[in-house]
Amino acid sequence: MKSSRKDVGCKAHAVPKLKSETQSLTSFAGLVGFQVFFARIELKARLGRCFAHLSDGKVYCRATLFLQLMLHLLLGYRELRDARYYGGDPLVKRLLGLRRLPDVATISRMLRDADAKSVAGLRGLLRDLLFTRLQDLRLARITLDFDGSVQSTTRRAEGTAVGFNKKKKGARSYYPLFCTIAQTGQVLDFLHRSGNVHDSHGAREFILACIQSAFFSDEIVMALDEAGIEFSVSVPFERFVELKGKIQRRKRWRRLGGDVAYFEEPWKPKVWNRRFRFLFLRTRAKRTPLWAFEYLHTFRSALIQRAGRLTRPHGKLTLTISANHWIKSRLLNLLKRLHNAA
Repeated sequence: MKSSRKDVGCKAHAVPKLKSETQSLTSFAGLVGFQVFFARIELKARLGRCFAHLSDGKVYCRATLFLQLMLHLLLGYRELRDARYYGGDPLVKRLLGLRRLPDVATISRMLRDADAKSVAGLRGLLRDLLFTRLQDLRLARITLDFDGSVQSTTRRAEGTAVGFNKKKKGARSYYPLFCTIAQTGQVLDFLHRSGNVHDSHGAREFILACIQSAFFSDEIVMALDEAGIEFSVSVPFERFVELKGKIQRRKRWRRLGGDVAYFEEPWKPKVWNRRFRFLFLRTRAKRTPLWAFEYLHTFRSALIQRAGRLTRPHGKLTLTISANHWIKSRLLNLLKRLHNAA
């Protein structure tokens, strides 16, 4: 479509008058949904109970500082000194209940003072929040997946070591063991380990503490069997070369759907006292979780990192955002769902 000069041109001789005023502008308008959600689950009060045994008298509550660390990661920051980028944001302050955010040294001292009891309390809180949601789902069976994940670092941080690292060979890393709910994809608990340990290091105690099964070990299998716990574990071929021979000699496989085929056979190594049911899969099927979680960076850029302005017309606190129909409808839908869940 052609346009005329009159349609595309305009006069711009006047210089706008510069005016400066104090406004409560926020770069993270989407945090209003998290403010409602955190209040709904009473997160700050429950975090406070995790640090209740430590001496009080601090200017900043430890639960507030830990909540700031959660927001720090939620907003996409990694290093503590990056807190200066949102230190003056009014919505972040309101969510934390602070007029001024702490500096890096204050947060570092809080992390130093957190003892083993505090960590155990935080891990217990994570499990309680997850089990509350699982009760609402009323699942007939809950499956726990245990898997180690290599976390590389370029620094000589405490607890790191050079070990197996498929992507960055020779780099120092951690090798934590994660326990996740297979049906939902949520993390139930994790075991912190250095990067040079074996897969089964500390796994027995961790698995039994999670009340289910995972990593393969003779000791773990026998302990779960004696406890009467149903379990499934992945068996490494390098431990039992006989299994590889069984697969190579197998001629008839049963179709399981798609490209997956299987056969099963009761079998035991020579050092075991009883046989177990072994299921041999030709290909591994990818389990689809019940919930389709959105990537955090997608959620952050689409909803959280939105400019807004806090005002009080007629004494009522109001958050004003840009006239974007998609953002408005999604925020309102999120707040409606949180309100209905209360």
